[in-house]
Amino acid sequence: MIQLTIIKITGYGPWTLTLGSDREHKLQMLQSSIYNEIQNLFSEKNCLVFSNRFDELFAVTNGLSLDDHIEIQKKLAKSFDLQLSMTIGYGNSPFEANLNADKARKSKIILEKEHNIFGYVDGKAEQLVQIMHMDVDGSTSISAKKSPYEISSLMFKLYSEMSEFFLTKNCLTFFMGGDNFMIVTSGNGKDHAVRFLNLMKEKHGIALNCGIGTANTAREAAKLATKSLDTIRELRDSGKNQQQVLELTC
Repeated sequence: MIQLTIIKITGYGPWTLTLGSDREHKLQMLQSSIYNEIQNLFSEKNCLVFSNRFDELFAVTNGLSLDDHIEIQKKLAKSFDLQLSMTIGYGNSPFEANLNADKARKSKIILEKEHNIFGYVDGKAEQLVQIMHMDVDGSTSISAKKSPYEISSLMFKLYSEMSEFFLTKNCLTFFMGGDNFMIVTSGNGKDHAVRFLNLMKEKHGIALNCGIGTANTAREAAKLATKSLDTIRELRDSGKNQQQVLELTC
């Protein structure tokens, strides 16, 4: 069972127009500041935040109560003049949790009116999170052949195909920068990862590595996924039998 919280800047479009035409640099700095503070507050509670759009963030919040969300909202209200809403949903897959959160927001199912929190909180103890951390194998050699912008274009193409592939598996994919991607999945990520890695190798000649972590909280799952990916790199660099997919569970 995955619990997901969608954090959104409310009334953002109309508010940006009040800043005049020379506003883009201000908006970019503001969005970066909001992401930084939200990631900080949620990660302190062993959650992990992903940028969906710059005015909307997804937090994997297994184990977080309504009171925890209220506490974070209070701190955010002190830091920013803009109003933020939170919508909580849960489901058997990350995509289902996303759908349930979206339905709750559209139906105005209010959990806490004063602090603009909607949705449903899952109080079940058996919550588990599985996260995959993928990167491009041999990205240094790609950098030697392509310009920085061409590399970025390649990464966005890869992100698009990755997102579409894993969406059919009810998983959520996020680009983490560089050649790194994280996928929030629903317990059978290894099979999906192997299929996707083979597909990208056959279709584009791109080799990927994938570390997988499963734990009770998103931050711990991401830690295990990254540890798995680091182990793959260490095996490669040492010349030992190389693996492309490695999984760790707490």
